[in-house]
Amino acid sequence: MQASDLRRIIREIPDFPRPGINFYDLTPVFRDAKAFATVVDRLVERYRGVRIDAIAGIEARGFLVAGAVARGLGRGVVLVRKPGKLPGMTEGEPYVLEYGTGRVEVHRDALSPGERVLVVDDLLATGGTAAAAGRLVERLGGLVEGYAFLVELSFLEGRRKLGDASVFSLVQYA
Repeated sequence: MQASDLRRIIREIPDFPRPGINFYDLTPVFRDAKAFATVVDRLVERYRGVRIDAIAGIEARGFLVAGAVARGLGRGVVLVRKPGKLPGMTEGEPYVLEYGTGRVEVHRDALSPGERVLVVDDLLATGGTAAAAGRLVERLGGLVEGYAFLVELSFLEGRRKLGDASVFSLVQYA
């Protein structure tokens, strides 16, 4: 299966979660073993040989992708979660997304200074969540090596919020 075949599997749901928003449902990709393997294999292939010490996965669907990519690269996963979900001392960062606001948190001891981190999520929209995750990585002393996504909604120009770090997405909707 080619990465371009993923577009046929991704479901577009109009007016969700509110009127005027088109939701790109990736659950069929996760359900299809070949499609999910394609996602993981392509992302692992892209980052094999790049110095990465940890994968930061963004809640919730980003955990699926991040965990599989981390396994493929032989790295661990740093969980970037919604507030109140992590039991230890945390650092938090607010963000704005296409239809509201939010906040993400990580454990304060999740990274060591100088660690190179790949931030992974399922979808890049406005870039707010990923940018907040990147700021948290940097606040903990880590270096953002790049950002990786299964899908990018390029018409929302989210990659502009991600600064100078490399941005990679398998499927783009213009």
